[in-house]
Amino acid sequence: MKDQARIAVLVSGGGTNLGAILKAQDKGQIPSGKVALVVSDRQGAYALERARRHGVPGVVLSKKELGGAGFEKALLETLSREKIDLIVLAGFLTILSADFTKRYPERIINVHPSLIPSFCGAGFYGLKVHEAALAKGVKVTGATVHFVNEIPDGGRIILQKAVAVREGDTPEILQKRVMRLAEWVILPRAVELVAKQLVEERKKV
Repeated sequence: MKDQARIAVLVSGGGTNLGAILKAQDKGQIPSGKVALVVSDRQGAYALERARRHGVPGVVLSKKELGGAGFEKALLETLSREKIDLIVLAGFLTILSADFTKRYPERIINVHPSLIPSFCGAGFYGLKVHEAALAKGVKVTGATVHFVNEIPDGGRIILQKAVAVREGDTPEILQKRVMRLAEWVILPRAVELVAKQLVEERKKV
């Protein structure tokens, strides 16, 4: 459809957040966009299987094999070829350079498993975020969807959702709760918000 933004989801692992986006899309909750491509920086990522089951093309670009500059060059070429409007980082562990992010101003979004500005930035990813939250003794954590710029987790916040920390939580238990109650809820919403904005901007041109 002409009035839909073409979305690429960048992944590194199982793709649970990709799954949440595809599920929301199936339910008609992302009318302004369509997942047109899934890119993994790791061979064998289960996210690619999720994409295949939804009929979404999947591509593997290995940073290990291509090197930093080679990886970004190949990624740019792939996104350009597929006419991608919006990039969603969903459990994507490669840090994109300032040169790359500048090419897509406010068109790259990321989901982070904490309430930014807490427990974010370089080195805070995956279970490490939840370990840090529990070590600090916070009573409330959550997730944030934000635009991506040259600073890790430094872009403007789009949506946040709080999640209570419970007595006896382990990092693994907390991680699952934050995913289920926050990440999988706000990420599809943010995708629709930004896609809708991009479509409206395109109509003005």
